[in-house]
Amino acid sequence: MTATDRSQEMITVAAQAAADKLAHNLIAFDVSDVLSITDAFLIASAANDRQVKAIAEEIEEQLREQLDVKPVRREGEREGRWILLDYLDIVVHVQHSEERSFYSLDRLWKDCPELPLPADAMATRNRPEDAVSDEAGNAVGFAEDLS
Repeated sequence: MTATDRSQEMITVAAQAAADKLAHNLIAFDVSDVLSITDAFLIASAANDRQVKAIAEEIEEQLREQLDVKPVRREGEREGRWILLDYLDIVVHVQHSEERSFYSLDRLWKDCPELPLPADAMATRNRPEDAVSDEAGNAVGFAEDLS
């Protein structure tokens, strides 16, 4: 079994939304062969709690606007270190860089096939962790450029 076209479409929209808010190291896995509860995981990182929240909010907004879907469950909003958005077909993990390094979901799911992502999302794999965003989570530059 592989991820459905609908799941891939949701992953694409979510990944683009995350990339637009300066998430880094975006990766998506097709977990449909090993899990019966979902088709795919999207994992994204951010350098600070505020950015984790902004990325999760943008993903949620874009999925609602473009595909008319809402998460059935949302966890971690208060702490802002790891926000999980469960859409049943896909699960989105937006993690603070420290949580991502510690929990290492990438390593846990590395044997699952990667799903294709938009070019902007793929480019986040080289995005420095010191990318800076404004209060709304919009890209404004890098820490060394703003000093």
